[in-house]
Amino acid sequence: MDLLAALARQRAGLRIESDKAYLVESRLNPLARREGFESIEAMVAALRAKREERLIWAVVEALTLNETAFFRDREVFAHLRDELLPALSRLPRERPIRIWSAACATGQEVYSLAMTAAESREIAPGARFEFFGSDISERCLEKAQSGLYTQFEVQRGLPIRLLVKHFENQDEMWAISPRIRQAVRWRRINLLSDLSSLGKFDAILLRNVLPGMDPAVQGRVIESLAARLEDDGVLLLGAREALQGVSAVRPTGVPGLFARDPSFSAAA
Repeated sequence: MDLLAALARQRAGLRIESDKAYLVESRLNPLARREGFESIEAMVAALRAKREERLIWAVVEALTLNETAFFRDREVFAHLRDELLPALSRLPRERPIRIWSAACATGQEVYSLAMTAAESREIAPGARFEFFGSDISERCLEKAQSGLYTQFEVQRGLPIRLLVKHFENQDEMWAISPRIRQAVRWRRINLLSDLSSLGKFDAILLRNVLPGMDPAVQGRVIESLAARLEDDGVLLLGAREALQGVSAVRPTGVPGLFARDPSFSAAA
């Protein structure tokens, strides 16, 4: 557990608690089988002996929490549909509005954003959106890019009206429409890395991710994301997430929604 916790913290800023061994086992057992090891213990022994980068990253990716669902937290997406996306669409910009789901897991959140933009009647005519999805897990991104989901996955939060409109049934799976799938760009990104090459965004979503990160890196991640926001950009965290000791963003009064602080903008 000490080795696994250290690797997860160093490579991805993850917090692995020593009393959650059962969670670690549930996430690593499938990986150990895929890699041909008889047990997690045998895989950890190989890590100690060889320090193979590919296996280290496979372990770290397996330890990430990839819990997601379509339209997770309905009130959040109602605010996005009725307030945030229309407000962004009315800004005086000649370029597309850029929105980034910064830990998208298997893609349900960013596809929900694309469907929300397509369905909103309040968005200004002619407004263009660019959606970006990133995650540290290559396996999650492969699934996200495929746009294929099980019956169980589409039943978790996806209204039947949108299922019928934006998905097709394919061999016991549901495939999202090319129009929605092609609205999203994908990239593997470690949030501890240098993000400066990504450009600026009008909105960044990092919902329900910070609680799984080591407290020592949370502020650094928020500042790094804030530096990727336009001066009037917003950061969306989980509705119950609070930030302490972080001056890069400030609350807006809407649960989970933070604006880039002007003083940070001047210093960035």
